[in-house]
Amino acid sequence: MADDTFAKAQAERARKFGAPEGEDGIVRCDACPVLCRIRPGRAGACDRYANVDGTLVRTDPVVFMERAAEGGVLLVPFVGQAEDWDGRILSPERTFITGIGAGTTYPDYKPAPFIVSSQHAGVDTVTVVTEGIFSYCGVKVKIDTDRHLGPEQAAIRAGAEPVGHVTTAEYGSQMLSIGGVRHLTGGSKKEGTVTCDTLLKLCAGEAVELAIDGGHTVVVQAGRAPVVDGRVEERMRVGCGSATVGIFARQWRPHVDEVIVVDDHITGVLTEHQAGRCLDMPPAGIRVRGRRSTPGRYFQVASPGLGWGGTDITDPLALIQKVDPKVAWPGLRLLFTSTTGEDALYCVLDANLRPVPAEMPAAVRAVVERIGENCEPSLCTVMFMAGAGGSLRAGVTENPVLLTRSVQSGETRVTMGGAPAYLWPGGGITVMVDVTRLPKNAFGHVPTPAIVAPIEFTLPRDIYLATGGHAEEIVAVDEVVRTYRDEARVEPWVGGNPWPLGAGKD
Repeated sequence: MADDTFAKAQAERARKFGAPEGEDGIVRCDACPVLCRIRPGRAGACDRYANVDGTLVRTDPVVFMERAAEGGVLLVPFVGQAEDWDGRILSPERTFITGIGAGTTYPDYKPAPFIVSSQHAGVDTVTVVTEGIFSYCGVKVKIDTDRHLGPEQAAIRAGAEPVGHVTTAEYGSQMLSIGGVRHLTGGSKKEGTVTCDTLLKLCAGEAVELAIDGGHTVVVQAGRAPVVDGRVEERMRVGCGSATVGIFARQWRPHVDEVIVVDDHITGVLTEHQAGRCLDMPPAGIRVRGRRSTPGRYFQVASPGLGWGGTDITDPLALIQKVDPKVAWPGLRLLFTSTTGEDALYCVLDANLRPVPAEMPAAVRAVVERIGENCEPSLCTVMFMAGAGGSLRAGVTENPVLLTRSVQSGETRVTMGGAPAYLWPGGGITVMVDVTRLPKNAFGHVPTPAIVAPIEFTLPRDIYLATGGHAEEIVAVDEVVRTYRDEARVEPWVGGNPWPLGAGKD
């Protein structure tokens, strides 16, 4: 199909499925349920569609992502005359058409904006490209810190509006759940608007300050260190108190008589711990507060907080419940440390068996510093999560359940802006993607409110046709590239992302 023929076909398709023109050149946009009536020269409420001379157009360009040629150099063919080349040569074999800026097809009674055919490793392939309007969506935020951010199930607020809740902590990380359909549409209009704005900023990699009921404030930004109550976090813990004892017990053995590793979850006591026993360390007779779980492992030694090891402890000596005079001895060398090594105190028991702070020996300090060396940098991870099981599928096929089954079986690969999406097991198409693996400005919104996110479905052509795919809308990738190359925004392929169209270097 020639370029002008394809362009005419696209225009005819827009006339066929687009909204009718009204009085005074007004165009009604049907890209979302708001159904904006847009005057000439103006944009709709989402700023993603506008009226240009009576025609509904996208304001954001579609994004093409191009993978480097063999050896990492983009090859430019010799054409004989310099003026014949505009510097924007794109190789269809190395170009992936993403859903970013592709436009939506709500309410999805019409085919997706781009249904692109290509061939890879001898297999005829189809990629269905669209932007989905997601009300059932949110982000899961992993914050690498031992600091107590707030109680589990506590509301998370952006400003005064609730936008999510604290969920179960993971090893060395606090976990937040932001968004979801109940916050977007189940509360007040302002709650929905603020939730949508918060999601959009987090997905765009912007910094967002969140306040947790009964807890603290945290500034979250994907790929950056969290800021808790104004303090930048630097380290993710090396392990819980018990694990820290196990890792460094042999290194402490020659230099100290007891080590207490303070941790909100499991505080470790070296000589009671199995690691200390295996090293034949004599009991030190120092009993810490809390509930003993197994030898050398204590729960609930203090309340959660921003102090040592995620507790509210600022003076570790307060952890000592008693010192057994029948076991302990004057001169006993005692080390307190946190699970990140950021806090540490060295003491020696005096004649009355009271721990007295003393200068930390170099050998002991070296082990404490090694704890810090083994801590990974504290980061925020933002994972966008959405359900794509609704009418969006009708833009792909006339029989949506067959698409769902094809995705679940692995025949259809799902990407979002070219980034690999994790597919949750079970019914429907529930996907999750790391927002840092997408190009910038990959997400949008509509004022219903809902998040607009790119999504692509790639599968063999014969399977696509067998699912009831829109065969008459399939266009070869080279035609799409030639037609839209001057309009598209071309981005380099994100390193580390697998190539969605088959084998080959990233």
